[in-house]
Amino acid sequence: MISSISIFIWIKSTTDYYCSFLMKISKGGTKMRNKQRKSSSLNFDAGCRSSLSFIVWSLVGVALVVCFFSIVRQADTRQNHIYFRHLSATRELEEIEEEHFRMPPPHKVNPRAVKRRGPRKAPKVIDQYLDESSAIHALFFPDERTAVNPTKGGNDSMYFYPGRVWLDTDGHAIQAHGGGILYDHITAKYYWYGENKDGPTYQAHPKATHRVDIIGVSCYSSKDLWTWTNEGVVLPGEPNNANHDLHKSKVLERPKVIYNDRSRQYVMWMHIDDANYTKASVGVAVSNSPTGPFSYLYSFRPHGFESRDMTIFKDDDGSAYLFYSSRDNTELHVSPLTKDYLNITVAMRRILLRRHREAPAVFKLQGTYYMITSGCSGWAPNRALAHAAESIMGPWETLGNPCVGGNRFFRLTTFLSQSTFVLPLPGLPGTFIFMADRWNPSDLRDSRYVWLPLFIGGLADEPLDYSFGFPSWSRVSIYWHRKWRLPESWKRYT
Repeated sequence: MISSISIFIWIKSTTDYYCSFLMKISKGGTKMRNKQRKSSSLNFDAGCRSSLSFIVWSLVGVALVVCFFSIVRQADTRQNHIYFRHLSATRELEEIEEEHFRMPPPHKVNPRAVKRRGPRKAPKVIDQYLDESSAIHALFFPDERTAVNPTKGGNDSMYFYPGRVWLDTDGHAIQAHGGGILYDHITAKYYWYGENKDGPTYQAHPKATHRVDIIGVSCYSSKDLWTWTNEGVVLPGEPNNANHDLHKSKVLERPKVIYNDRSRQYVMWMHIDDANYTKASVGVAVSNSPTGPFSYLYSFRPHGFESRDMTIFKDDDGSAYLFYSSRDNTELHVSPLTKDYLNITVAMRRILLRRHREAPAVFKLQGTYYMITSGCSGWAPNRALAHAAESIMGPWETLGNPCVGGNRFFRLTTFLSQSTFVLPLPGLPGTFIFMADRWNPSDLRDSRYVWLPLFIGGLADEPLDYSFGFPSWSRVSIYWHRKWRLPESWKRYT
């Protein structure tokens, strides 16, 4: 910036000098010619002044252009410095890690049974994965001997192991499924809210989906995103009143909490349903503390539409939005919340029409909105898709499958998990944590967490929507790692 100012001063002083010099010449010339032809002196003086004005303003324009490019270059230098510092901090996490595992052989079949019943079709890998008694299931649900335990320390400290049992500071498995994370500036802590499924899994009837009676919403706190302290059930279920939305026979899923700076309240939104998934509503609860207790207010269908998988997103300007799957999951809807975050406004936009997407996780980088969604296949994992938009209300364009590394089986199943939240990391622009659940439908309390680094950068690929041109968004990449940890540099910004 100093060099730009000095260049401008130099050009200005030089301009002033030449202007003075030319004016003296013009005056001298005018005096000499006045003796011969006085009438022409005015024309010459006007032309000279016009030329001087042109020269002056040209030089001033050059000075401004030089200053502008100097400032831009310095800004780019600072941005590149931050970018390359970010690259050096996360280079290991952006390396593609392949996954080579040998699938266990299928169950042995009795030859006599084959003769009696005839040959059967070979079971699909996903079906075996969902079968708790299969060896393939055990491969992706290792037992507690490999648990991530923050109380032990040692060489495994601060490392994330996607798919392993994750213990809290009391040594118990974390129960925060389908959840999200709030960073609270008042307490300078992260709070992880999710479904507590620490109960028996059963089916209400033979054709019903597997379920656990409502226990409530659990909350865990942390300073480092790895060591989590159990803050208890901050929104408990209702054990007795069968008409209550939170009665144990009902459904409470995907709780998300944001802080309202105006009301100074912590507001929780969640999916509320009955055992047959016919209520399809959103529920709202509030608290004066991030650790509760939360007071349940009510449930409703936003704009009269059914709402199932949902999330809320708080923007940089404090405005908040509700995203929810609707119309039998054939499309998503987005609606702004009221200023107190306790309801929705009249505005609503339908997005991702006829795409059958659920489990939305919304995040933002440098003015662009991004979203990860899942397909609709029950408890079975499927391929994730990334989406982007310049306006949060849309239109939204699909970028493709964000999963990188592992193997084809992993990439087509979102690393055997389903999206729930994307957490930005302060101090590392373009770096996020992708949070997902590896569901265990036969024993939902044993469902695991898959946390992986997510980056935004480079050109997007696999554009699927061409309604308004080829995408200009950056690529969203979720990198597979068996074992990874956060760079040390991000902690300075919490």
